[in-house]
Amino acid sequence: MGRKDSVWSLGDGQGPEDLDKPIDSPPRSTLLIESPQSASVPVGGDITFVAKVEAKDLLRKPTIKWFKGKWMDLASKTGKHLHITSWQIHTFEMHIIKAKDNYAGNYRCEVTYKDKFDSCSFDLEVKGLLKHQRQDDAGELDFSGLLKHREPKQDDTPEVDVWEILKNARPDQYEKIAFMYGITDLRGLLRRMKKIPKEEKKSEAFAKKLEPAYQVDKGGKIRLVVDLADPTVELKWYKNGQEIRPTPKYIFEHKGTQRIMVINNCSMNDDAAYSVAAGDEKCATELFVKGILITLCMYVYVCMMKNGVEVPTGVRSRYRVKCEGTKHFLVIDDASREDTGTYSVMATGGTSEARIQVDLKPLKVHQDLQDTTVMLGQPIKLLCEISPGNVPGRWYRNGQLYVTSVNSLHDAGDYTFVPEGYSQSLSAKLHIIGTQPIIYWTGQYPPRVHLDSMNFPDNTVTIVAGNKLRLEIPISGEPAPRVVWMKGERVILESGQRVRAETYGDQTSLTIEVTEREDTGNYKIVLQNEAGEATASVKIKVVDIPDPPEAPLVPVVGGDWCSMTWEPPKYDGSSPILGYFVERKKKQSSRWMRLNFDLIKETSFEPKKMIEGVPYEVRIFAVNAIGVSKPSEPSKAFTPLAVTSEPTMLVVDDVTDTTVTVKWRPPETIGAAGLDGYLVEYCIEGTDDWIVSNTEVTEKTRYTITGLTPGCKILVRVKALNAAGASTPRTLQHSILVKEVIEPPKIRVPRHLKQTYTRRVGEAVNLVVPFMGKPRPKVTWLKEGKTIEPTDVSIRNTDCDSIIFIRKAERSHSGKYEMNVQVENHVDTAILDIQIVDLPGPPVCVTIEDVWGGNVALVWTPPKDNGNAPITGYTIQKADKKTMEWFTCIEHYHRTCITITELVVGNEYFFRIFAENMCGLSETATQTKKSALIVKEGLQIKTHDYNDHDFKEAPKFTQPLINTFAIAGYNATLNCSVRANPKAKVIWMKNKIAILDDPRYRMFSNQGVCTLEIRKPSPYDGGMYSCKAINDLGEAQVECKLEVKVPLLKINSRIFLSFSKKYKQMNHF
Repeated sequence: MGRKDSVWSLGDGQGPEDLDKPIDSPPRSTLLIESPQSASVPVGGDITFVAKVEAKDLLRKPTIKWFKGKWMDLASKTGKHLHITSWQIHTFEMHIIKAKDNYAGNYRCEVTYKDKFDSCSFDLEVKGLLKHQRQDDAGELDFSGLLKHREPKQDDTPEVDVWEILKNARPDQYEKIAFMYGITDLRGLLRRMKKIPKEEKKSEAFAKKLEPAYQVDKGGKIRLVVDLADPTVELKWYKNGQEIRPTPKYIFEHKGTQRIMVINNCSMNDDAAYSVAAGDEKCATELFVKGILITLCMYVYVCMMKNGVEVPTGVRSRYRVKCEGTKHFLVIDDASREDTGTYSVMATGGTSEARIQVDLKPLKVHQDLQDTTVMLGQPIKLLCEISPGNVPGRWYRNGQLYVTSVNSLHDAGDYTFVPEGYSQSLSAKLHIIGTQPIIYWTGQYPPRVHLDSMNFPDNTVTIVAGNKLRLEIPISGEPAPRVVWMKGERVILESGQRVRAETYGDQTSLTIEVTEREDTGNYKIVLQNEAGEATASVKIKVVDIPDPPEAPLVPVVGGDWCSMTWEPPKYDGSSPILGYFVERKKKQSSRWMRLNFDLIKETSFEPKKMIEGVPYEVRIFAVNAIGVSKPSEPSKAFTPLAVTSEPTMLVVDDVTDTTVTVKWRPPETIGAAGLDGYLVEYCIEGTDDWIVSNTEVTEKTRYTITGLTPGCKILVRVKALNAAGASTPRTLQHSILVKEVIEPPKIRVPRHLKQTYTRRVGEAVNLVVPFMGKPRPKVTWLKEGKTIEPTDVSIRNTDCDSIIFIRKAERSHSGKYEMNVQVENHVDTAILDIQIVDLPGPPVCVTIEDVWGGNVALVWTPPKDNGNAPITGYTIQKADKKTMEWFTCIEHYHRTCITITELVVGNEYFFRIFAENMCGLSETATQTKKSALIVKEGLQIKTHDYNDHDFKEAPKFTQPLINTFAIAGYNATLNCSVRANPKAKVIWMKNKIAILDDPRYRMFSNQGVCTLEIRKPSPYDGGMYSCKAINDLGEAQVECKLEVKVPLLKINSRIFLSFSKKYKQMNHF
């Protein structure tokens, strides 16, 4: 096979005879409106190929690629002879400069935009070979020109289709085949291989998979159907990677081997990727929800009216009209009885009306009238607190309207306050104590507390929380006693803020500004003077509305009903709970509906008449004599659903001395409620006491009953559970004898572990060895006859297998591992051979055995460390002493001696050798200590006087700068090459101004190649860039134009920023 004349001459080893073969391409859509045409060019001439793309429907610039042959991308070959340019008007050009004879061949242009694709092929013919080409490339390092020209040999081998060989080969053989047939562009080869339509393997789980995509209108219903090859496999549905549970929106159906998911009332949130997993296999699809477009063709006029008269909606009016899309609301602020009437709405095309009745707010009594006793002549204030607070009313005494003041004994009686407009009234009794005969006594008498005048039953004062309490108690004693109020051990002071005690002459008072629950308790009054001491106790009871109950529980759910229970509130407000109110609502709604108008005395209730499949929530209100508590927390959402059918095919799977394992199949009818799990029960034969075996619901269709008595007989039944409850049980027809059958152990060594198991150093070792045997076998591991340390190797045993795990393998882990499985007197043994390998060491010694002509004989010794694996070969490299650049002579060589031939006469070589095993080449190589000089034998050389050549040269640019287009925000580079001796000083300039110490620019110079890197350029970095080279013999300069393009969005943002800055400057001035 001949050597290619250029790195892009024929494109990846493609023969000229392959240029006429059609090239497979993906499905196309017309993008190109002008395609490149086949053409011819003389040797040394220039040619341009133009491709134009339809830009009418494209929002951004498409992507275009130029290829030569089948897969060689020319984007990486641009340079002196090839330029690829593109313009904003979607015109793309490929320029070939100074064409050579090996540029001829088939070319291809590919255009892609999102999911659209188009391509076209064209040919280039190079005519007329020049016998004497000018040396235009003088000074360039053209190694291909220095090599000896050889005539291509006539290959009589039959034609080989490399493409068919690659398609049938394994991926790890691509590189070997490419090297064999001279293909150098491996990236292009891999990109081409990806475009091969792969034959999909037949699924073992799915007989029919989901379609690639589905579409449904908003509000509609969609059915996703898969057909299973194995109906017993467990199936799960996913939405954007999240598992879907059965709900009224997502309903799962079974129909033979078909599994159907129905999505009801599709919304835009259902526009997602869906997948279904059956065992280890998955298939996916996409669902697109198409919104409904509504176009309003005329203006809709809406008029609100009351009793046939239009409602005023001015600024100061109590009527407001609120619009939210197509919804219109009439809002009445501070509604009164005058707002009662018939309201109607009149719109273009129809009217609607409704009756509104405005009633008074329910009267709430926060503080009732209290029975009071006062001394004659003292003022009395009867106080009650109601809401609403602005309700007028009338006072009655003993049933007659009362208008005077209380100033005589005859004013005592029953007083009643009747709020106007309400049938409810508030009553209290007033007792007036007349004057007592005054007895004068010059001596002293002990203090006394007159609680009998309080007229409180059991000396207990009851008050509603939040009200003010002032308790005045008459006292006596001479001299005036000192009064102390106490609650427990705490003394109540006169200077208290909320609670304080005060004494005025012949009475003492306790004042609580705002009563609270904590004020309930016994209050002690202590009176002391010189004549003695007296004590009394008063009990204050603060009543309040109860605390809200805890969230109710819904243990049982039916088709249109549920059973709910709750606990009484922890605090009843110091008043017995009279009953409860129950409310419910749909989960998506915010409107609660009361279910009972008569108080419920019990702590359980059964709501009925619910819609099946709709989620609901319930809450509780507690009621006592003071009022209604706040609502409890809503219960967990529940959906009225029916139970499933009974499980099917219940059989015994395994029996031991203390356990019984049963298995079954899911119910035939699951319904919309889905399936939460199963409940397994058993009973002793001859009894009717069923015992629940699994305290927690199991989702598996296999369960082991433990804790059984050996020798007994049991019956087993299984119930299916879901949110609606338990299904009808499925019971075994015959009883089961609890007695285990001994099964000898047997190790089932996997096939790949029957031979040596090899892993590299640092990799993880995870071996699973299954075994059989009953009862559970005892498993032991030995390494080379010794016990394995748990710190080195982790071992975990289960009922059916044993796992040996090494997180990071080392060579010390190599060896033979013995596994013993024992059941009573039966033992089974298996041996696993584990080999941990590493890279080998270098050969021990490499020596030059002999040198003759252009040949060198090398001998070496195998490495001391073979990496725990056999040495599979050696790699020999050579390096010229002048450059010390290493080149591979031969790879995968098996012997320890070799003769290197075809060495260049006059050169001096060093050699080095790498050792190779199954892990790869050794990290280092062993080099010959001496070099081998290749001397031409039998040649008489006449020496002549050597005159030093003057290599000094003025700077000269061998590669000029090229006009460049850059994208804002992406680094750009400018390259040129210069030749000079001595080395020239390179200066970069922008717009004829030298670039010095600017961090945005990086300048490199290596072997005459000068590079200027512009970091993330902006439009201001555009301009004329020049490079000047100076040495003692002269100077030279080249320049180019750099244009920085900015995407449309960035241009707009920068224009806005520039405009805002100028605007601020103008405002400043």
